[in-house]
Amino acid sequence: MENARLPFLAQKAHKLPLLPGVYIMKNRSGEIIYIGKAKALKNGVSSYFRSVEKHLPKVYQMVSNVFDFDYIVTDSEFEALVLECSMIKLHMPKYNILLKDDKGYSYIKIAPKQFGRIRQVFQREDDGAEYIGPYISSFVVNETVDEANRVFQLPTCNRKFPQEFGKARPCLNFHIKRCMGVCTGKISENEYDEILRQAVDYIKGGSSRSIEQMTRQMEAYAENMQFEKAAQLRDRIRAISRISESQKVVFTSVPNQDVIALARGEHDTCASVLKFREERLVDKQDFLLGAVDSLDEARLAFLLQYYTGREDIPKKIQLDGEIEDLEIVCQLLGEQSGHKVEIRLPKRGEQLRLVEMAQKNAAEKLSQKVQRTGREVAALDELARLLGLSKPPAYIEAYDISNIGSDTVVAGMVVFENGRPLRRCYRKFSIKTVCGTDDYASMCEVLSRRFARYFDPEQTDEAFDRMPDLILLDGGKGHVSAVAPLLEGMGVHTPVFGMVKDDRHRTRAIAKTGGEIAISSHRSAFTLVASIQEEVHRFSIQYSRSKHQKGAFALLLAQCPGIGEKRAAEIYRHFKTAKALRAASLEELMQVKGLGATRAQAVYEFLHRED
Repeated sequence: MENARLPFLAQKAHKLPLLPGVYIMKNRSGEIIYIGKAKALKNGVSSYFRSVEKHLPKVYQMVSNVFDFDYIVTDSEFEALVLECSMIKLHMPKYNILLKDDKGYSYIKIAPKQFGRIRQVFQREDDGAEYIGPYISSFVVNETVDEANRVFQLPTCNRKFPQEFGKARPCLNFHIKRCMGVCTGKISENEYDEILRQAVDYIKGGSSRSIEQMTRQMEAYAENMQFEKAAQLRDRIRAISRISESQKVVFTSVPNQDVIALARGEHDTCASVLKFREERLVDKQDFLLGAVDSLDEARLAFLLQYYTGREDIPKKIQLDGEIEDLEIVCQLLGEQSGHKVEIRLPKRGEQLRLVEMAQKNAAEKLSQKVQRTGREVAALDELARLLGLSKPPAYIEAYDISNIGSDTVVAGMVVFENGRPLRRCYRKFSIKTVCGTDDYASMCEVLSRRFARYFDPEQTDEAFDRMPDLILLDGGKGHVSAVAPLLEGMGVHTPVFGMVKDDRHRTRAIAKTGGEIAISSHRSAFTLVASIQEEVHRFSIQYSRSKHQKGAFALLLAQCPGIGEKRAAEIYRHFKTAKALRAASLEELMQVKGLGATRAQAVYEFLHRED
């Protein structure tokens, strides 16, 4: 939809000063639909009204609805950033990224009765139980309750104690040392209450304080010659220490920090915030951001909106990617919080694992909305980041050339939609114009025929009726270089990459015209690409073998008296498989067009000559 006001808006923008400031886009009704900042207002605002057709979808839609704009000049980029944040909070413009908080309060409940349990609940009741919370997500509660029950070997079954002492054999958790075995009746109520209290202290105070308290108690037991109780505490301390070293879910070496990561789907984006306080994860929040055109821009917009007006800003924030104006953002958050704020992009170690965990949680949240698994969402998001795509590739086509000798050269096309095989759109190609085994030329022929079908207004095959978001070729950069000019000439601008195998025919890297991209360290994307490569290879080689067997059998059948190569091929085509042909009766053979009774008898005797 073309905006008739574009010439006026472009002329007005051209008169703006080259100074920092904030611009306010309005629709025909005077409603504010977008607020942004610019280092130089003239350049920033003018860019919206030039080459409008090249804008990303969301920007194009916004520009189509702009009737007029205002602006406010500021003294610095920093002031522009502060003003932009406050105005977005105030006006909530339609085309700015707005945070939709996924709130769902949870509590940790410690039951007050005999042999009480530690559980997660969603409601706080007046039942005399002790409650810890609320938490703005069940995620932290689940993880914390699980860790406390595991470390202190508390029962998680539905048995009632002491009523069910000795009435059934201990469950598997007792035998793998995940439960102390209260059901055996060998744990007194006082002993159990002491252990339960230690678990609650562990939840409230974290691992360091729990270890200190239990160490003092262990030493006291040892001095009083109560070695069995001292040994139990020693084992519990070791269990906590092991979890503290390996469990990134509950503990971290940085006392106070937030970890933020985004996951993007085809029509929505989710940001996940993991909040660590006093060396432990205390909360997780998920926010749906809607469709975004750029992850970097979305990350910056989310960061500013999330922290604007907040008092609890940690000294360190870990991000999963770049943001513009990093120093200015740190300055803004520092002035707001009253202390220095560092924003980091971890590349290795514990902090990178935490960022990956935040990405996984964002993907899981997004998967609930799009009805796909979190693994599928994460794989497509990671693949898009890795290949520099503007959005996750929802529709992927992969091609492979397969041959058994120069006479049987074929290709297979497989389709993955939203990370899953779309088998009804798989297609087979027999190479028609290439002599010999020239894989590059064969690949060009296949893609030429595929997209010729796409541009043909009369074709009705759904497999050729959609432009893919990504094309993957089973081969290296040579394949990519060979097909790139062809696709460019046909007006196909879909990104094309090759899938490279190692000496053991396993996926090793992704090829582009200028080199290769290593993917083995990107687990989700690697698994997806490897499965696509394996599937397209299986599909194409299966077709190649089938065609080769068909040709070989047709040649064999041509040796029958009165049957030439052409008629042999027709007979095989009629029955489709050698097994069906061998099982055919004389009457069924006579139904083949042009075969006749005499030739049908000859074929029948030829097929059963060994009998």
